[in-house]
Amino acid sequence: MTGLPGAAAGPLISVILAVHGVEEYLAGCLDSILGQPEPPGGLEVIAVDDASPDGCGALLDARAAADPRLRVIHLPRSAGPGPARMRGLAEAAGAHVWFADPDDLLAEGSLAAVAGRLDRDRPDVLLLDYRILRPGGGSEPSPGAGLLAGPGAVITLAGRPALIDRTMTLWSKVFRRAFVTGLGVPLLQGIHEDVPLSATALLRAGRIALLDQVCYLYRRRPGSFLATASMAHFGIFASYARVFAALDRGADPGPAVRAAVFGRMLEHYSSVLASGLVPGPARRRFFARMAADFRRYRPPGYRHPPGFRGLKTALIRRDAYRAYAMLAPVNNARVIVRRALGRRTDRRRHPPRAGTGGRGRGARSAAIPGHIPANHDQVT
Repeated sequence: MTGLPGAAAGPLISVILAVHGVEEYLAGCLDSILGQPEPPGGLEVIAVDDASPDGCGALLDARAAADPRLRVIHLPRSAGPGPARMRGLAEAAGAHVWFADPDDLLAEGSLAAVAGRLDRDRPDVLLLDYRILRPGGGSEPSPGAGLLAGPGAVITLAGRPALIDRTMTLWSKVFRRAFVTGLGVPLLQGIHEDVPLSATALLRAGRIALLDQVCYLYRRRPGSFLATASMAHFGIFASYARVFAALDRGADPGPAVRAAVFGRMLEHYSSVLASGLVPGPARRRFFARMAADFRRYRPPGYRHPPGFRGLKTALIRRDAYRAYAMLAPVNNARVIVRRALGRRTDRRRHPPRAGTGGRGRGARSAAIPGHIPANHDQVT
């Protein structure tokens, strides 16, 4: 381990990075964090070098030597992002933890905004807004950003079940450290490992705060962990099994929350299948698992949603893979049109500012530094 630990009382925020194979992007990520004014209460960054095969380890050591807020842990063997994050969490001293991906960026002003909201609302979980950095340049707003709007009152998931529809990623949330460690939900090896912790935290949180400000810049790129086609994507089923086990173990959150989690599960499964990340010969088997989970977890009184989504849900229920697959071109066209309309609306609401190269976002956003490389993975 290199770098000095934080003060005895601990900083307000610990940013945790699980680092592997991202040398091209790592310096930009560190700059976006350490280059901001230190928030009230202090900051530490814990970077876990997950036996990265490139120059990430040396880069981290050099930065830690120059900035004592950065602590580096070198793992002797690659454990995967989940266990690497768990190691970082075990070393964290901050009152709150923010898991960031080392190929992404924190938006300008995000640390101050997050610190202010943590101080004001004292949440177990803080949900924040993000933008998606598109291949080749530009950005687009996060899906469902409107869910974060409102008077800013502290709520629970029972008070707003639709919050479960926000991305299941850990980087879109800041957790009170004592709360998240007390959940006892480990981050395991494999893909989609953050779903159980992300969902269980929302289910258990007595205080959820919302920050309707872009604080994170998610980078679509080729070769990322979630953007690689493999059989490992079948791990999504085990992740949601853990979510529903947590639902059954805890106090009954009510039918609205259970229905919302069920619908989120179906949409997540559908997104993984539609992304092309499940190898072709295994797609029929993946769909059969979707249908089996529909039968296993369907809450009493559940009704299909309206419109096209309801049609897809009905086909999942019937395990009608051939008919479902025939809908794919129609669904892809709908997604393209919806994204185009969303970008047009975004440009109207947030016209480009001088010096942003068409990427401005107005007062709620941040400048988007750095090159945006190609590709394609989805935010789920």
